Amino acid sequence: MTKARVTVIDIAKAAGVSKSTVSLVLQGSSLVNEGTRSKVNAVMRELGYVYNRGAANLRQAGAKSKIIGVVVNDLTNSFFAELAVGVDMVVQSAGFVQFLSNTGESIDRQREVVASMREHGISGLIVSPARATDAADFKPLVAAGIPVVVVVRNLPGAKVSSIVSDNRAGMMSAVKHLAGLGHKRIAFLGGFPDTAVFDDRLAGYRSGVEAAGLDYHEELVISSAPSRAGGVEAIGKAIALGRRPTAAVCFNDAVAFGVCDGLRARRLEPGADFAVVGFDDVIEAQAAVPALTTVSVDPQGIGRRGAQMLLKQINAGKAEAETVTTAVRLVVRESCGAGKTAPAKAGKSVKSKQDAE
Repeated sequence: MTKARVTVIDIAKAAGVSKSTVSLVLQGSSLVNEGTRSKVNAVMRELGYVYNRGAANLRQAGAKSKIIGVVVNDLTNSFFAELAVGVDMVVQSAGFVQFLSNTGESIDRQREVVASMREHGISGLIVSPARATDAADFKPLVAAGIPVVVVVRNLPGAKVSSIVSDNRAGMMSAVKHLAGLGHKRIAFLGGFPDTAVFDDRLAGYRSGVEAAGLDYHEELVISSAPSRAGGVEAIGKAIALGRRPTAAVCFNDAVAFGVCDGLRARRLEPGADFAVVGFDDVIEAQAAVPALTTVSVDPQGIGRRGAQMLLKQINAGKAEAETVTTAVRLVVRESCGAGKTAPAKAGKSVKSKQDAE
């Protein structure tokens, strides 16, 4: 059981003094005699009380902090590390610092860290929500006038700003590319089915299959954790099918790296024996062997854009929700088997509806 936080009232009761006397001691006031001051300080040490002077100063001055909260669902995925770097580039130049926290897909942990960040007086929050997050979780922040920008995973009904990539168009372009290389059985590997991103990317996959004149097969959609280990698991199931696929579009680059690992474990070479396409274009994608064909969403760019949106609302003094869908592009490299005929950074731009308008 979590130990209850010691309060000023607890100190006052234990020391046998008033709450205002404890407050005066904390402020270093000369109105308190040394005997009482020593007694109160001794009780605070005994009970383990820690005075949050910064928060107290903010309350007294009615000022805003220079702290931005950043909460992500999986910091082990380098996508989110790159996103955090993008956020930091913008907030640092604006004189803010970011408090970064990882939820590991736990809603309870997410609520804890958001509550803690509020106690520290954050000026705004950038969050990639944990799975199955309820839009109602962010209503208290909206009610308190704290700007919130949701990134990567949309959160319908939350009435907060959001920035997401064009998942459907990106996945559709990946499928069409593989179909153009002659693949007839293309799998969709990885991702949790209870997220909006999974739904959007799966919809893009189905549209791509249809546009290529191929049949949609339910058994070729294999969900798993959106991680490297999840990719290993998913390709294992795909290879075990009676009619195995010859190519796969992956939920993200982490899954794609795992798929490559799983193929090699079965003495199959990515790009030669089986075509692999990722989604995100993290830094490691270009340096991988073989270099990973992937849908580039520019994670640092999303971080920068999200931070700019948040600072705009902070500076305006009001949280007006806006929605941004960023364009993506297919970057063709070696893992799809077309690297010898396509430039390493050549890509097909896929504009979002918003950009087109």
